[in-house]
Amino acid sequence: MTKDQALAALRKAGTAQNVKVYGRHGVKGDAFGVSYAELGRLHKTIGTDHGLARALWATGNHDARVLATMIADPGALTARELDAWVRELDNYVLCDAFSALVARTGKGLARYGAWKKRKGEFVAAAAYNVLAAVACYRDGAEIDPGFARAEIDEIAATIHDRPNRTRHSMNQALIALGAVDDALAQHAKAAAKRMGKVEVDHGQTSCKTPDAATYIDQTRAHREKKAAKAAAKKKARG
Repeated sequence: MTKDQALAALRKAGTAQNVKVYGRHGVKGDAFGVSYAELGRLHKTIGTDHGLARALWATGNHDARVLATMIADPGALTARELDAWVRELDNYVLCDAFSALVARTGKGLARYGAWKKRKGEFVAAAAYNVLAAVACYRDGAEIDPGFARAEIDEIAATIHDRPNRTRHSMNQALIALGAVDDALAQHAKAAAKRMGKVEVDHGQTSCKTPDAATYIDQTRAHREKKAAKAAAKKKARG
């Protein structure tokens, strides 16, 4: 599929109502208003096409950029390219999509370290989104416990001094790190108690920033239930 064909498909799939919905979530500028269901269908049709991903990102159109994060080849993205893309994030919808891509590149923790102290709201938010995604992958197999404890402590000490969406992403990262194992859960819940309520303005939406300690317990319980179910199923098969 060419860039023009992809843009035509996006334009056809978009709706004025979705433009309004995305607008309430902070999406500004050029956008067609394409639902994630339609983006998923386009992703399935295109597959992986890194050249097209680069061309779509360069358009500056919101929907084209979200699709670009879906069809990009994670292994083909260089640190320089990731650094260029992250500087262009201007809303949390795109930030979340971009962060999911970064977490699949194998460069996630390195980019986290490079971006986490940046002043830009969405650059730092992307950093903590990436940390959360890496912590969730294979139940945190890539996360060193000492590193996790240090990051949890830093989050608790600095979260209230950071910009709005960065605070939300930091809270999500603390939850993800705390969900890795029982020891980190206790460390993260103690940190959550120190930092108290995290205030985030979600604008004209019903979105909320969860209480970290409560959500850590819920996530751990869900994973334990899932693991027990898988073990029982395996045992039944013999």
